[in-house]
Amino acid sequence: MTKALSLDTLKDHADKAAVPTYARDDLSPGIVHFGVGNFHRAHQAVYLHELFNKGRDHDWAIIGAGVMPGDAKMRDVLKGQDFLTTVVDQEAHASSATITGAMIDMIAPPDFDAMIDRLADPAIRIVSLTVTEGGYFIDPATGKFDPKHPAIVADGNNPDQPKTAFGLIIAGLKKRRAAGVPAFTVMCCDNIPHNGAVTKATVAGLAELSDPDFAGWIRQNVAFPNAMVDRITPATGERERRIAAEEYGIADNWPVFCEEFRQWVLEDDFPLGRPALEEVGVTFVEDVSPYEIMKLRILNGGHAAIAYPGELLDIHFVHEAMENELIAAFLEKLEKDEIIPIVPPVPDTDLTDYYELIARRFANPKIGDTIERLALDGSNRQPKFVLPSTAARLEKGLDVTGLALVSALWCRYFEGTSDSGRKIRFNDEAADRLHAAALASREKPTRFLEERDIFGSVADNPQFVKRFTGALESLRAHGTAETLKRYIDGDLE
Repeated sequence: MTKALSLDTLKDHADKAAVPTYARDDLSPGIVHFGVGNFHRAHQAVYLHELFNKGRDHDWAIIGAGVMPGDAKMRDVLKGQDFLTTVVDQEAHASSATITGAMIDMIAPPDFDAMIDRLADPAIRIVSLTVTEGGYFIDPATGKFDPKHPAIVADGNNPDQPKTAFGLIIAGLKKRRAAGVPAFTVMCCDNIPHNGAVTKATVAGLAELSDPDFAGWIRQNVAFPNAMVDRITPATGERERRIAAEEYGIADNWPVFCEEFRQWVLEDDFPLGRPALEEVGVTFVEDVSPYEIMKLRILNGGHAAIAYPGELLDIHFVHEAMENELIAAFLEKLEKDEIIPIVPPVPDTDLTDYYELIARRFANPKIGDTIERLALDGSNRQPKFVLPSTAARLEKGLDVTGLALVSALWCRYFEGTSDSGRKIRFNDEAADRLHAAALASREKPTRFLEERDIFGSVADNPQFVKRFTGALESLRAHGTAETLKRYIDGDLE
């Protein structure tokens, strides 16, 4: 029998799902989190839920916050189930459900004044974010804050009525300073190299536009720890809602499905204190950079590598791509020959073993992750996940046949049709110009590389240009499958 998820029905779900052992009334807020998407609810919220289950740190509950119009719908859905979430871990031979309750409220547009008031509350000691890799208003080619973005210009001109997460953070910090309340820590949980430093650049850069003195205060008084986060978490659809209802008897309007594996490596820089997350598996380190580079290049770069051949060969699920012998062999050769050799050492970690773990995770048939999801937002993901490996090899005078092929596959994808002629559905803020550049590259192969905000100086390297154009010509003349085979066999020139 299926029952709607709520605090009143928790006991009815306890036979099929793990439920909170803490009482909601025992929780009080300590964190405001911007970006209440699936990843946050499968990652940070799960760690806190497990900590609360241990009887620890009940004053660190989450208040969700959203700035996009769609966040109001998320708020309404979650409020309708008392902000509870069903998290379903799915592995090849087992699955389990947990109902988490670490979030106790959510604020969404148009309640921006309420967000600022909550950020100014002395009880809030951490503000965290998962607003996607492209949500930090950073120029991909330079890695620096972009003050000309329309949303940033709008907040810079109207600092008392901000609409971005960063403008709201600034307004909250200003109100705290005026009241003599110490600054909260800003904790980024997005997949961005040096994500704390990037977040600091965006917050201070936006403040600089309206109040340079306050921007200096932020740089001196606000902590921005770097972090590496990891858990594969696909989007929620009818499939996930149906499984939650049929297998667990839970009518959850926004369940989260994910793999069992999760990882969080975090720099310990929290002046106002933090929850004891080390008790539930979070690794605290002085420098997160080695872990971050490993994950971004090997895992996220690997995702990008299989996304575009998967789309071009009409493959729907990620595990189906890993069942394709050519794509699996392409990924393995690319990782072992080109990516892993230029990843710096990571404490207590064998990089080849790490890759083998990732390959097994990609092949998980239960997770339901889609190739289309991996292919989205490439204009932000390629400069962060793929091109750093390319640049590192070129700087060492090493060849980039496979990495250039990844870029060529991305270009071929943006022509808009798969090898069979199926129309590809783009999901990228730069889709129109990338589509135009890809079509123009049929006449001038290097036209795609002229998108300098993405490719930067890599596009000037003769070896990369040679490998890119050769791969693109092969994709057009012989198709994706044959080009992958030629790379695997060492015959791609």
